[in-house]
Amino acid sequence: MAMDNQEEQEYEKRLKIISLGGGIDKQEAQKKRGKLLARERISQLVDANSFSELDRFASGLDGQPSDGVITGIGKINEQDVCIYAQDFTIVGGTLGGMHAQKICSLMDLAYKHRMPIIGLLDSGGARIQEGIEALHGYGEIFKRNVQYSGVIPQLSVMLGPCAGGAAYSPALSDAIFMVRSISQMFITGPKVLQAISGETLSPESLGGADIHATKSGLAHFVADTEQEVFLQVKEFLSFLENQKTPDGSNIATTTGIETCLPKDEREVYNVKEIIACLADQQHLFEWSKGFAKNIVTGFIRLNGKTVGVLANNPLHLAGCIDIDASDKGARFVRFCNCFHIPLLVLEDVSGFIPGKDQEYKGLLRHGAKLIYAFAEASVPKITVVLRKAYGGAFVALNSKGIGADLVVAWPCASIAVMGRQSSRAIVEEKSSIDVEKTDSPYYAAKKGYIDDVILPRDTRSFLIRSFRYLNAKPVEESRKQGNMPM
Repeated sequence: MAMDNQEEQEYEKRLKIISLGGGIDKQEAQKKRGKLLARERISQLVDANSFSELDRFASGLDGQPSDGVITGIGKINEQDVCIYAQDFTIVGGTLGGMHAQKICSLMDLAYKHRMPIIGLLDSGGARIQEGIEALHGYGEIFKRNVQYSGVIPQLSVMLGPCAGGAAYSPALSDAIFMVRSISQMFITGPKVLQAISGETLSPESLGGADIHATKSGLAHFVADTEQEVFLQVKEFLSFLENQKTPDGSNIATTTGIETCLPKDEREVYNVKEIIACLADQQHLFEWSKGFAKNIVTGFIRLNGKTVGVLANNPLHLAGCIDIDASDKGARFVRFCNCFHIPLLVLEDVSGFIPGKDQEYKGLLRHGAKLIYAFAEASVPKITVVLRKAYGGAFVALNSKGIGADLVVAWPCASIAVMGRQSSRAIVEEKSSIDVEKTDSPYYAAKKGYIDDVILPRDTRSFLIRSFRYLNAKPVEESRKQGNMPM
């Protein structure tokens, strides 16, 4: 039955009210803060004309349009995704009953159809006027964050000051993206903190992007603008499309890879140069770039296929493993295992960092997370020992003993309980064992604890060939693994 003019006018009137959000004045105020509107954010993130809104006519207790959140399905890189965007112009983007219901409904849809879900968050937290209903709504969201963890990718893009419950859901998600000077996350905001403790801090110094990218480790990706952060989200999702056919643009430069390692084993170097030599287009999409820099984590492509890389970086703390590196590495390994991304470890490590401070804060407990993550992971796993691999750190970083599919070493590598100087001091006084022979990669290969010794220039071709046949290995499905925050 065709609509008459009056029905069509009513329909258009309602759509206009929805499009105005909290009103023109509040929209202008949002723009003056240097922030995009919620619908503009969605338009910039998704492929052109691909977004279909859901629950468009839902409203809050006081008739707020959309109850402050826009939900729907769109495409990014032609991949279907579920998206919700909180509208700060409507009651500060706070969460009420209908707001939560819309998000939960979208999360259920994403889970049912195995689509990534992306939250564009800009919220003052629980809506005080709705009290327990708002708190219950957050509980429903958190429950779904956990239940769907490891099954669908959950991405949180922070685009405003998010406190309390508004920050906990992102903390339960897989990846957090933040924008400098726009994004903040905290349990307790600066005003409340000042009232309670008298401490005065700006929102940026308490919970800004750089704080979470370098100190707390909560932010995995940081951008200078909203436009830049949307590009990061698109690239992140592209690495999850692991079945794409190689496009022929997988240029790499393995010539000169040997020169990345200094001849003196005591000299430092940047492991990212080695990663670049191995990767298609020499490109590493780095995860948690500013946090625990002694461990590098991120995605590369090998002959067009996504691989997750974890590498010691001797440029920072000599590449040794501390508490933060353990947490960062464990979370990354678990994410890759959840979403069927093969793992590559580039190892150059003299051990876990010793000392009272690390011991008191639980280095053993945190280091155990890294061991657990690698031992649990059922995706293809390859380790390449570049220079040194000593003690428990060798075991923890995907050794054959805890389940690596393949472990190989470069000819210059040293694999032992500890470094040569320390070993000589302990062993050679009491026995005739030649330390330099027993820490040789050829000795480890002879005993079957590594699979081969390969030349640096052959590493890329070895990895492409090995991952190709390892990708056929069966995946353990008997026990669901979530991606618990580390």
